[in-house]
Formats: sequence, structure tokens, C-alpha cells
Amino acid sequence: MLRALYDWVMALAAHRHAERWLALISFAESSFFPIPPDVMLLPMVLARRERAFRIAAICTVASVLGGLFGYAIGALLLDTIGMAILKAYGLVQGYEAYVKAFEEWGLWIILIKGLTPIPYKVVTIASGAAKFDLMVFVVASVATRGARFFLVAALLWRFGPPIKAFIERYLTLLTTLFAVALIGGFVAIKYLI
Repeated sequence: MLRALYDWVMALAAHRHAERWLALISFAESSFFPIPPDVMLLPMVLARRERAFRIAAICTVASVLGGLFGYAIGALLLDTIGMAILKAYGLVQGYEAYVKAFEEWGLWIILIKGLTPIPYKVVTIASGAAKFDLMVFVVASVATRGARFFLVAALLWRFGPPIKAFIERYLTLLTTLFAVALIGGFVAIKYLI
């Protein structure tokens, strides 16, 4: 089933309304959909490199709006829709511990997981369930989701098709290194200033 969804999303990348589909997939992935928007972002940017940053912006805005929907699910519908989503991904066990960790380390969790291909819906639902500060959630989501999508778009814009295989193979490593550098910068600012 996951492969069929992946193939369907890839086909949408070539659709004449691909940007609208990208926005919808980005929105849905942040709250309930299993396929990350990168699946559309990569071929769309490669097909229209001059639109790379527009495509990344669409992806970012829609992802953050979808994150707000995921936040609402966690804050208002956790016992019904939220748990059904978590159960579908096999994430119910250990969820309580995650929410407790989120209450203490929420900003760092958003910053790290927002950059990586780890399902962002878990972060958004947990943010709502933990009643994490909404403004901090939005700012952190814009920063991390934007960094992730703009980094991919910039690499594709600059290096074109040869970088696609590299990104697909090392996306987790690249975004993890970027997250470490970002967090290292915040820690340095906090303790050095």
C-alpha cells in the first residue's frame, strides 16, 4: 500500500497542478499522511530549477499550516483522531514518555525532528497534546521546515540531476548534520553571550 501511495505522489509531481498537489501533500504530511513532500519536491525542482525556491516556499508554508492542524488534533482531538493516527503508525506505545519529554525539551524536539525525514505529524500532535507554546511552535516549525525544504531545493537548483541520488541516499545524514550545526549555534549563543 505504501508503494502505491508513493507512486501516486510521484505521478502528481508531473501533474499540471503539481504546486497545488505539493501544497496539499505538505499540509497532510504534517498531520496525518505517510508520504513526505520531498517525494514531489525533488522531481518538481529538477523539472523547473528556476522555480526551486518558489516550490520550497510552497512546501514550507503548507507544511507549517498542516503542522497547525496536527497541533489542533493533539490539543483538541487526541483521544479520537490523534490516537487513531498514532496507532496507524505504530506509535502509541511510548507516546506518554514522548509527551513528557516534549514538555521539557519541546523546542529542541521541534528543531531536530522538523529538519529530518522523521514523521513530523508525531511532533505536531505531541506539541498540541503537551499544550506547547503555539508561537514558539510556529516559529520553530517555519525555521526547521523551511531550512529543510530550502536546503534540498538549493542543492537541486545548484547541482541539478546529479545531486538527486546523493540527496535521496543521504537526506537523513545531511539534515541531521544541519540540525546539529543549528542547535550548536543556539547552545553557543546561550552559553557564550
